[in-house]
Amino acid sequence: MKLKKRTIRSRLRGSRTAGYGFRQKHKGHGNKGGFGKSGTGKRASHNRQRAMMWAEKEGFKSYLGKSGMASASTAKKKTFQINLSDIQRNYEGNKIELKKYKILGRGDGFKAEIYAREASKTAIEKMEKAGGKIILNSEKIDEKKSVENKTK
Repeated sequence: MKLKKRTIRSRLRGSRTAGYGFRQKHKGHGNKGGFGKSGTGKRASHNRQRAMMWAEKEGFKSYLGKSGMASASTAKKKTFQINLSDIQRNYEGNKIELKKYKILGRGDGFKAEIYAREASKTAIEKMEKAGGKIILNSEKIDEKKSVENKTK
């Protein structure tokens, strides 16, 4: 009596690897360690994963190196700037405090005192023509020093 030989597929069902070698090779995630950073150092790509872990520790966004034109170690200088036209449109009153801002000269001058960190030459000229004034932080410090010297 001739018996039908079972196929290799059916013979391997129930075995640990089912003919796929390493058990995780047939789990739908490729030949990687698992999820996230699991399996680091267990595959041929362990150098990449080690580099990724080092890069994150050092503060880079990815292991592929520094991103952008400026290096990650240099902080960008933040300057807040505002034009005379924007000040006139959005602020009211005789005294306007914009101590973090640099005043730029686009727009017309108006009658008010603006306290600012910096100002462009054109902004100062336009404000003085209109009867206003821009008072810079450094001027306030100089005034305080001169008052202290006079009292002594």
